[in-house]
Amino acid sequence: QTVVGTSFGISLLLFVAVAFFGFATFGTNCAGLVLQNYSTSDSLMSLSRIAVALSILFSYPLAFVGVRDGILDLIQVPQSKRSNKLLNVVTVVLLSTITSLAYVLKDLRTLLAFNGATWGNAVIYLLPTYMFVSCVKTKLPERKELQAEIPWVIATGVIGLCMGIVGTILAIQG
Repeated sequence: QTVVGTSFGISLLLFVAVAFFGFATFGTNCAGLVLQNYSTSDSLMSLSRIAVALSILFSYPLAFVGVRDGILDLIQVPQSKRSNKLLNVVTVVLLSTITSLAYVLKDLRTLLAFNGATWGNAVIYLLPTYMFVSCVKTKLPERKELQAEIPWVIATGVIGLCMGIVGTILAIQG
Protein backbone atom coordinates (compact mmCIF):
# COMPACT_ATOMS: atom_id res chain seq x y z
CA GLN A 1 0.00 0.00 0.00
CA THR A 2 2.83 2.40 0.81
CA VAL A 3 4.67 1.51 -2.40
CA VAL A 4 1.56 2.11 -4.52
CA GLY A 5 0.80 5.42 -2.80
CA THR A 6 4.39 6.58 -3.17
CA SER A 7 4.44 5.53 -6.84
CA PHE A 8 1.25 7.41 -7.60
CA GLY A 9 2.58 10.45 -5.75
CA ILE A 10 5.82 10.45 -7.74
CA SER A 11 3.90 9.97 -11.00
CA LEU A 12 1.60 12.85 -10.11
CA LEU A 13 4.55 15.12 -9.35
CA LEU A 14 6.21 14.22 -12.65
CA PHE A 15 3.04 14.91 -14.64
CA VAL A 16 2.50 18.22 -12.86
CA ALA A 17 6.14 19.22 -13.46
CA VAL A 18 5.95 18.40 -17.17
CA ALA A 19 2.66 20.28 -17.52
CA PHE A 20 3.99 23.26 -15.59
CA PHE A 21 7.25 23.55 -17.50
CA GLY A 22 5.53 22.94 -20.83
CA PHE A 23 3.08 25.73 -20.15
CA ALA A 24 5.79 27.96 -18.67
CA THR A 25 7.85 27.49 -21.83
CA PHE A 26 5.11 27.84 -24.47
CA GLY A 27 2.20 29.56 -22.68
CA THR A 28 -1.09 29.47 -24.50
CA ASN A 29 0.69 28.32 -27.68
CA CYS A 30 1.39 24.93 -26.09
CA ALA A 31 0.18 22.07 -28.29
CA GLY A 32 -1.92 19.22 -26.89
CA LEU A 33 1.17 17.02 -26.96
CA VAL A 34 3.99 19.17 -25.57
CA LEU A 35 6.62 17.38 -27.66
CA GLN A 36 5.06 18.85 -30.81
CA ASN A 37 6.25 22.30 -29.71
CA TYR A 38 9.91 21.37 -30.04
CA SER A 39 11.94 21.37 -33.22
CA THR A 40 12.20 18.10 -35.14
CA SER A 41 15.95 18.71 -35.44
CA ASP A 42 16.41 18.69 -31.64
CA SER A 43 18.04 15.30 -30.97
CA LEU A 44 17.05 15.16 -27.29
CA MET A 45 13.41 15.80 -28.17
CA SER A 46 13.63 13.17 -30.93
CA LEU A 47 14.82 10.71 -28.30
CA SER A 48 11.87 11.75 -26.12
CA ARG A 49 9.48 11.16 -29.02
CA ILE A 50 10.93 7.68 -29.49
CA ALA A 51 10.54 6.98 -25.76
CA VAL A 52 6.88 8.09 -25.86
CA ALA A 53 6.27 5.97 -28.97
CA LEU A 54 7.78 2.91 -27.27
CA SER A 55 5.76 3.55 -24.14
CA ILE A 56 2.54 3.72 -26.15
CA LEU A 57 3.52 0.74 -28.28
CA PHE A 58 4.04 -1.53 -25.28
CA SER A 59 1.26 -0.23 -22.99
CA TYR A 60 -1.53 0.05 -25.57
CA PRO A 61 -2.16 -3.71 -25.82
CA LEU A 62 -2.67 -3.94 -22.06
CA ALA A 63 -5.25 -1.16 -22.04
CA PHE A 64 -6.87 -2.44 -25.24
CA VAL A 65 -7.48 -5.93 -23.88
CA GLY A 66 -9.20 -4.35 -20.87
CA VAL A 67 -11.44 -2.27 -23.14
CA ARG A 68 -12.25 -5.25 -25.37
CA ASP A 69 -13.08 -7.50 -22.41
CA GLY A 70 -15.09 -4.70 -20.79
CA ILE A 71 -17.18 -4.29 -23.93
CA LEU A 72 -17.77 -8.04 -24.07
CA ASP A 73 -18.81 -7.91 -20.40
CA LEU A 74 -21.19 -5.00 -21.12
CA ILE A 75 -22.94 -6.93 -23.88
CA GLN A 76 -22.94 -9.97 -21.55
CA VAL A 77 -20.91 -12.42 -23.60
CA PRO A 78 -20.03 -15.25 -21.19
CA GLN A 79 -16.40 -16.37 -20.89
CA SER A 80 -17.28 -19.77 -22.32
CA LYS A 81 -18.48 -18.16 -25.59
CA ARG A 82 -15.37 -16.01 -26.08
CA SER A 83 -13.66 -18.02 -28.79
CA ASN A 84 -10.49 -16.89 -30.54
CA LYS A 85 -12.57 -16.11 -33.62
CA LEU A 86 -14.91 -13.82 -31.67
CA LEU A 87 -12.01 -12.11 -29.90
CA ASN A 88 -10.28 -11.54 -33.25
CA VAL A 89 -13.42 -10.09 -34.85
CA VAL A 90 -14.06 -7.76 -31.91
CA THR A 91 -10.38 -6.74 -31.91
CA VAL A 92 -10.42 -5.88 -35.63
CA VAL A 93 -13.68 -3.91 -35.32
CA LEU A 94 -12.45 -1.95 -32.29
CA LEU A 95 -9.01 -1.26 -33.75
CA SER A 96 -10.58 -0.13 -37.03
CA THR A 97 -12.94 2.21 -35.17
CA ILE A 98 -10.18 3.62 -32.97
CA THR A 99 -7.83 4.05 -35.93
CA SER A 100 -10.54 5.80 -37.96
CA LEU A 101 -11.22 8.18 -35.07
CA ALA A 102 -7.50 8.84 -34.67
CA TYR A 103 -7.26 9.64 -38.38
CA VAL A 104 -10.13 12.15 -38.16
CA LEU A 105 -9.27 13.76 -34.81
CA LYS A 106 -6.13 15.82 -35.26
CA ASP A 107 -6.22 17.74 -31.98
CA LEU A 108 -6.37 15.91 -28.65
CA ARG A 109 -7.75 18.97 -26.87
CA THR A 110 -11.16 18.51 -28.49
CA LEU A 111 -11.29 14.83 -27.57
CA LEU A 112 -10.13 15.50 -24.00
CA ALA A 113 -12.65 18.34 -23.58
CA PHE A 114 -15.45 16.11 -24.89
CA ASN A 115 -14.32 13.25 -22.64
CA GLY A 116 -14.23 15.50 -19.58
CA ALA A 117 -17.61 17.04 -20.35
CA THR A 118 -19.29 13.66 -20.76
CA TRP A 119 -17.53 10.99 -18.68
CA GLY A 120 -16.10 13.35 -16.08
CA ASN A 121 -19.52 14.85 -15.55
CA ALA A 122 -21.14 11.42 -15.34
CA VAL A 123 -18.67 10.23 -12.70
CA ILE A 124 -18.98 13.41 -10.62
CA TYR A 125 -22.73 14.10 -10.82
CA LEU A 126 -24.85 11.49 -12.55
CA LEU A 127 -23.55 8.15 -11.28
CA PRO A 128 -23.49 9.20 -7.60
CA THR A 129 -27.06 10.54 -7.95
CA TYR A 130 -28.24 7.27 -9.48
CA MET A 131 -26.41 5.16 -6.87
CA PHE A 132 -27.73 7.18 -3.91
CA VAL A 133 -31.33 7.17 -5.08
CA SER A 134 -31.23 3.45 -5.96
CA CYS A 135 -29.62 2.52 -2.65
CA VAL A 136 -32.01 4.56 -0.53
CA LYS A 137 -35.11 3.34 -2.36
CA THR A 138 -34.18 -0.35 -2.45
CA LYS A 139 -31.93 -1.01 0.54
CA LEU A 140 -32.80 1.74 3.02
CA PRO A 141 -36.50 2.59 2.58
CA GLU A 142 -36.97 2.88 6.36
CA ARG A 143 -34.46 5.75 6.65
CA LYS A 144 -36.77 8.77 6.38
CA GLU A 145 -33.92 11.30 6.70
CA LEU A 146 -32.30 9.82 3.59
CA GLN A 147 -35.64 9.76 1.77
CA ALA A 148 -35.89 13.51 2.41
CA GLU A 149 -32.51 14.06 0.70
CA ILE A 150 -33.55 12.40 -2.56
CA PRO A 151 -35.05 15.55 -4.18
CA TRP A 152 -31.89 17.53 -3.36
CA VAL A 153 -29.66 14.80 -4.73
CA ILE A 154 -31.76 14.60 -7.91
CA ALA A 155 -31.57 18.40 -8.24
CA THR A 156 -27.78 18.17 -7.98
CA GLY A 157 -27.79 15.48 -10.66
CA VAL A 158 -29.97 17.63 -12.96
CA ILE A 159 -27.65 20.61 -12.48
CA GLY A 160 -24.71 18.35 -13.27
CA LEU A 161 -26.51 17.06 -16.38
CA CYS A 162 -27.11 20.64 -17.56
CA MET A 163 -23.44 21.51 -16.99
CA GLY A 164 -22.46 18.37 -18.88
CA ILE A 165 -24.65 19.32 -21.84
CA VAL A 166 -23.21 22.85 -21.93
CA GLY A 167 -19.67 21.47 -21.59
CA THR A 168 -20.25 18.95 -24.37
CA ILE A 169 -21.61 21.63 -26.71
CA LEU A 170 -18.64 23.88 -25.95
CA ALA A 171 -16.22 20.98 -26.48
CA ILE A 172 -17.73 20.18 -29.86
CA GLN A 173 -17.67 23.84 -30.91
CA GLY A 174 -13.98 23.93 -30.06
